Amino acid sequence: MHNTVSPPLATTGQRVSASADSVSFVVRHRVRAGACTSYEAWLVETMRVAAAFPGHQGVQVVRPVAPGVEYTIIVDFSTHDDATHWHQSAERARLIETVQPYLDVAEQVSVGAGIDYWFQPDTATAGQPPMKPSAWKQWLITTSVIWPLTMIVPWAFGPVFKAVPALGAYGVAHGILASVIVAIVVWLIMPRYTRLVHNWLFRKD
Repeated sequence: MHNTVSPPLATTGQRVSASADSVSFVVRHRVRAGACTSYEAWLVETMRVAAAFPGHQGVQVVRPVAPGVEYTIIVDFSTHDDATHWHQSAERARLIETVQPYLDVAEQVSVGAGIDYWFQPDTATAGQPPMKPSAWKQWLITTSVIWPLTMIVPWAFGPVFKAVPALGAYGVAHGILASVIVAIVVWLIMPRYTRLVHNWLFRKD
């Protein structure tokens, strides 16, 4: 087994401490044309191995928008230390060595909290540093996702709160609605939305 030690993970935005509730380990892979089937098999094995690590809280895979070949894998861990443990492990080093023949370029790795990982700097080209989306674009994308949800989700839960008054109590209802909206944003909408508008998002203003 080829055992490598990776450098410590850099966080995005504010530094995530070991006491943070959740940290997302994000990997972007550009897969060679014709290698997607082999890569998918590698992905299944990687998810199985990662699930056995301390602090693992789940994984999400954002697959390419046809005819793209770029994958984004988000693995949630309890703390930054847990994410670093996975990143520096011998198991992951072996898996990364195995996947190299399927990749066009070296993987991009980052770790952050919240939805920061959807706005990671784009891949550097022609020796230039990677470009991060403008703050106003990040604000516009995030607002355009959350705004309609703040109208739709409370309306959808109205009958539930009426049927179970305890859930509709002040503070309780807010907590339920907030958790549902965040879950929809992080797991359903943002992965697809940011990939759909990727060219505009990272286009130089």
